[in-house]
Parts: sequence; C-alpha cells; structure tokens
Amino acid sequence: MPDLLGDMRRTHSCCELGTEDIGKEVILMGWVLRRRDHGGVIFVDLRDREGITQVVFNPQVDEAVHAKAHAIRNEFVLAVRGKVDPRPEGMVNPNLKTGAIEVLVTELKILNPAKTPAFLIEDEIDVSETIRLKFRHLDLRRPQMQQNLILRHQSTASVRNFLNSQGFLDLETPVLTKSTPEGARDYLVPSRVNPGQFYALPQSPQIFKQLFMISGFDRYYQIVRCFRDEDLRADRQPEFTQIDIEMSFVGEDDVMDLTEGMMTALFKDVQGIDINPPFSRLTYAEAVGRYGLDKPDTRFELELADVSDIVGGSSFKVFANAVEKGGVVKALNAKGCVKFSRKEIDDLTDYVTVYRAKGMAWIKVKENEWQSPIAKFFTDAEKQALAERIEMEPGDLVFFVADQAKVVNESLGNLRNHLGRKLDLIDDDKFDFLWVTRFPMFEYDEAEKRYQALHHPFTSPLEADLVRLEDDQLAVKSRAYDLVLNGFEIGGGSIRIHQREVQEKVFKALGMDRESYERKFGFLLDALDAGAPPHGGIAIGFDRLVMLLCGESSIRDVIAFPKTQKAACLLTGAPSKTSREQLEELHLRLRPGIES
Repeated sequence: MPDLLGDMRRTHSCCELGTEDIGKEVILMGWVLRRRDHGGVIFVDLRDREGITQVVFNPQVDEAVHAKAHAIRNEFVLAVRGKVDPRPEGMVNPNLKTGAIEVLVTELKILNPAKTPAFLIEDEIDVSETIRLKFRHLDLRRPQMQQNLILRHQSTASVRNFLNSQGFLDLETPVLTKSTPEGARDYLVPSRVNPGQFYALPQSPQIFKQLFMISGFDRYYQIVRCFRDEDLRADRQPEFTQIDIEMSFVGEDDVMDLTEGMMTALFKDVQGIDINPPFSRLTYAEAVGRYGLDKPDTRFELELADVSDIVGGSSFKVFANAVEKGGVVKALNAKGCVKFSRKEIDDLTDYVTVYRAKGMAWIKVKENEWQSPIAKFFTDAEKQALAERIEMEPGDLVFFVADQAKVVNESLGNLRNHLGRKLDLIDDDKFDFLWVTRFPMFEYDEAEKRYQALHHPFTSPLEADLVRLEDDQLAVKSRAYDLVLNGFEIGGGSIRIHQREVQEKVFKALGMDRESYERKFGFLLDALDAGAPPHGGIAIGFDRLVMLLCGESSIRDVIAFPKTQKAACLLTGAPSKTSREQLEELHLRLRPGIES
C-alpha cells in the first residue's frame, strides 16, 4: 500500500502547543472531534490521546486546502501541516490547554474517512452501557476513558518501580494449570493431545508463588491475569488483574508495611495524593461487630450497637425469640433522621430484606416520647439501657434487626453504607485505608454440610489455635489480613502454611481424605517436604484499586475490553459457538439440543 503520510511525520501532540510555539511550522495528526464552518473559514478541533488543538482552514491561507477541507466530517483521521498562530482577541479558550493558539493549515491529508459514529465522542453522553461496550473502540476515544487507561498504565509503572526498588523479581506463572476447585468455579480448557483431560485457567497464582518461595526466590511479584467463573457485578469480572506478591522469612507486619509503602508511592505518583501510613487495623470480630461488614467504609461514623443483652428478656417476642435461638439484636442510630416519612422507613425495610432480614423495627426519638410500634414492649429500665447503649437523643431514628448474627450484620452493615450515601456523610475525596486481621479460618457451608476455608486452604492458622483444627474448627483464627479502601476489599493475603503436617491437618479439617488431597495437592506437599521457608504475601485487586483512583463506580470503566454481567464481550461476540470439527479434535460432544 502507498504511504499516505508521504513526507509528513508528526512533530507534536494535540495538547503540546502554546504561545511559545507561535510562528513554528508543525505537523499534527488525529481525529476530528468537531468541524465548524464560519463564513467560509473552517475550524476543526483535532483530537489525539493527549488533548485537542484547533486547526483552521482559511481560503486566504491556502484555497486548495480549504476546498479539500469541505469533505471533513467528525472522526475523520487527518494529518495537517501548518503554522502556529495566536488566536484572535476575544477568541482565547481558557478551558483548553492549547486555547491561546491555533494552527493555520497549509497541507491536509485525509488519512481515513469515518462513518457517522454510534454516539458522540464526548464524556457527557446519554447512551447505554450496552451500546458503549458494543462500540468499545469508539468509547475508548472519549477523554475520560483514555485518562482512565493512562492512569492504569501509570499505576502499573509505579508498582513495578516500587517493587523493583525493594528487591522483588517479576516472575511469570503458568496460565494453563491444574484444576483445584476449592473456591469459585474454574474455567476449563480441554486438551487436544490428552483426550478427556483439562487444564484450568488460574484463579490465582497462589500455589506457584509458594513454590517460588520454596525454590529460593524470596521476593516475587507479578501483575497477573486471573480467571474465575462466577456471577458478576460492578466490581467483578471473569478475567481480572491482580498485583501478586510473595515474600519469604516474614510475618504479617512485614507484608503490611511493604503494602503500605507501595500504596503510598502509588497514590503520590499517579494522583499526587499523600497517604500517611501506618493504616488503621481492626480484627475481623471488631470490624463486623462495629460496622456489620468485614470491609467497612470508615470515612463516616454510624456504628452498630449490640443490644441483645438488653432486649433478650423483654416482652417483645421478636427480639426475645431471636436471642433465645442464639441470634442477636443490633441497632443502628440514624442521627437526626426523625423526620423520615413512613414510606422512607418502609423503603429502607425493603432494602434490608435483600440481605435476608425478615423485617426491621424502628424507634423515632421525640423530645418527650418514643414513637414506635414496639416502644410499649420495653420497661423503663430497658428504655434507659437502650438510650445509653445506642446514644439516643431527640431527633434520632433508630433501626433494629433481630436474627442470626450473619443476617443481622450483613443487613445493618449494608443499610449503614446506604444511609451514608443517602445522608451525604461520605467525603468522596477521602481515601481511608484499613487492615482487617484475624479472620476465622473456616466457615460452615450448610448446602454442602462441610467446612470451607474462608480465604484459601493454604492460609496458616494462629499457632495457638492449631489444637482446635480437629474438633473446634469455627473457633480457629487465621493469619489472614485484608486491605480495605473506602468500603472495598482491594487486597487479601496471609502468612502461608509452610509445614506438611499442618497443611494436612487443614485439608482434613476441610473434609478431604488423604487420597483426595494427595491427588489435588500432592506436588505442593512434596515441595513442603523439601524445606519450605516461612512465607506470606498479598494479592491486590488491581482493577478495583484503579477504579477507586479514577473515581469510577464500575471496574468496567477502567478495563479496556470488559465483559458484561453475563460474561459476554459485546464487541467481539465472545463467547461464540464453534465448529463440529473443532469439537471432534478436542474429543468433545455437545448434549442433544445444544447446537455447535
């Protein structure tokens, strides 16, 4: 193909020129953001990833070029040569970095025309996300999306620079690996050369980074793609990126200190924000007890109060029965919200039912009385105790939920976040980091009637709790820690098990027999026998972190080509059907009724 550029090569970006360049001949290239014809003079806002420059086609400068410019439309790709000129008096645009100058064009090359785009290439567009994802190549031209991806690049550069300076090695791990389904569903890849056998795409490089530690590479990191076949939401994708870190001969404080240093450098590098470590720390029990959730947003108050001991013996049977059955009653005081209407209260009650709460009681605190259907059930002593525990004052609206602890905490914890937004209690310019530590080692799965690892089965239990592994699993605390930022879990890690005996005990506590865990993890157990150092690490959810840095509400806005909530790529049409020949090569057959 002929070289359409000829002897033209770009000299400047579209955000680079200023008054100091007046009189220079320059060559710019980019896309037409908009074209305006003002009485014979044609003005074009030329855009590239750096910004915008106004270029002018004036018949008094070059009549032939001006005539050619009549063909220009939005999103045409242009190369222009011209002289930098000051904008006429009164025409300076103070909102544009290049707003004091323009380029008088003497040569124009239309490198590619463009069809009318599906939507305007502007930030404030009224178009559905479905359309944006279908035409992602256009959506990515919008300044905000380009800024998001540039910040994402700057973030990876900052992380690499920091970890490299701390003596870490950037090491790769396999993408085709062994399926060990202990958490979310694996994505499976059939093997053509091994009929009937499958690889799995990694949910995390967890085992491999532990093997690096056993191999003597005592400081590893990787900015790595991971895959989980799970239900999606605004901050979750089937393929995602994490900053994966592992260190040998360390304890919890070492990993936390390193992570705090990395976050401090990252926020300073990409946003100029000063983060001041050390970060606050709460145990899991403290976080759930005070905020209802293990990833609390600590930018605002509104803490929960456990009132089980006060109302457990009351005549209000809903509360008394919940406590008698081993549940709890907690309260949330919405300070100053006594004016909420009954409809607003009913809407909030409906909100908590999403989190399995069967209902929500309430009390409006007036000057001389409590206004509530449940007020008559409490004695004066119980009222006094509640008022003190919940810090009830005239003007307050107090909500109560009674149920099993998990339901109460999740419903009131999420209600707290909802009220924080509704009452405008959250400072969106604030970044509040928090470490949550001492998680339970296990949780009980009622559906499968067995214990599951709350994090993963390679997390080390507290040494003092090792004796409880066989007969008191729910009492075992782990050496796990999560990093929370503004109510989002952005990282999770732990000190790992480095002794075969302990690892086998954990497998057995999870209901795995020797044949099962040897088949799935025999290679890891053999490696532990080879002399494994104490080690630990963390994985930072990079997409979620960049989302917060960019001030976005969805990770889809910081991922170049994301999937929908149905794990589909609207741009390419993936996933798609395949041919019968490909299926036969892979020794696969579809069930009747499913066409290839």
